[in-house]
Amino acid sequence: MAPTTFGWIVRQDDRISLVTVSHPHYRGGVKTERDLSLPAMLVTVVLWASAFVGIRAVGDTFSPGSLTLGRLVVGAIALTFFARPRTTALPTGRPLLLVVLYGVVWFGAYNLALNAAERDLDAGTTALIVNVGPIFAAVIAGVLYKEGFPKPLMIGMGIAFGGVALIALSADSDSSAVDTASTTGVVLCIAAAAFYAFGALAQKPALKHMQPIMSVWLGCLVGVVVCLPFAPALIDELSGASLHDILWLAYLGVFPTAIGFSTWSYALKRISTGKAASTTYLVPAVATLISWAVLDEVPAALAFVGGALCLVGVAITRLKSTPKDAPVDEQAPAS
Repeated sequence: MAPTTFGWIVRQDDRISLVTVSHPHYRGGVKTERDLSLPAMLVTVVLWASAFVGIRAVGDTFSPGSLTLGRLVVGAIALTFFARPRTTALPTGRPLLLVVLYGVVWFGAYNLALNAAERDLDAGTTALIVNVGPIFAAVIAGVLYKEGFPKPLMIGMGIAFGGVALIALSADSDSSAVDTASTTGVVLCIAAAAFYAFGALAQKPALKHMQPIMSVWLGCLVGVVVCLPFAPALIDELSGASLHDILWLAYLGVFPTAIGFSTWSYALKRISTGKAASTTYLVPAVATLISWAVLDEVPAALAFVGGALCLVGVAITRLKSTPKDAPVDEQAPAS
């Protein structure tokens, strides 16, 4: 941003002079907000990557439903003070319907599918498969917005799902790696990718009507309502959980959910969704490194090859030139 010069008149010794000042955060005499989109996205990458590891770490203690509910409850509580619902107008009409939509699909169904998938897949492999989400976004946009199915999309889909097939075959290829192949786990990961693609498509237009933190807080509340049937299981599992597992649950609620989704929403409101999606392609690599350091898990070699094909396929689908406001790129892997 070019610095803006402004000034004021000063009287000194019967002389009148104009004092001018240049400031990089003023435009047209109005103070502008510094854009922290890139740091926000980097925070999102690290926290969402760590979530794949946290989910894996407590998978034997908490069932998918109770883990989702516990995480969302903690996230909602952590965000209540910052969202300031008593002083901020709540959305109504279409924006509210969008909130309910992404709250049910992204905060609810996505997390349920992801938690269930990680009972059978390691953190790094799960993150690799979920990265096919942008392909689902392109398909959804092709149907809902009648954008069609261009050649790059079809080629990229074929390559990406070929990568998923390699991941599904990876368990028997490397006996020294963790058992990463489970048909059920892979199918659940694909479902999770579809859920977050659909949910994030709904969040983008909703952000035009509310602040990022408010959008995440409301999404958490909707997710909590959806997951209330799992409350008895959560209470029962908490009673038998170790302090280590409870701390992981609290971490998932405060950091990847409350903070990670807020920094993602902050960036999504300010930069193109294509740039946001490209940045979060770092999530699988970071998740694999954290999983190796914390859980001593390393995906099989063939899973790495399959994951690379997934990312290449996603990149190819993005070669199509789209209008600036097209919703095809409005996704990035979440956790």
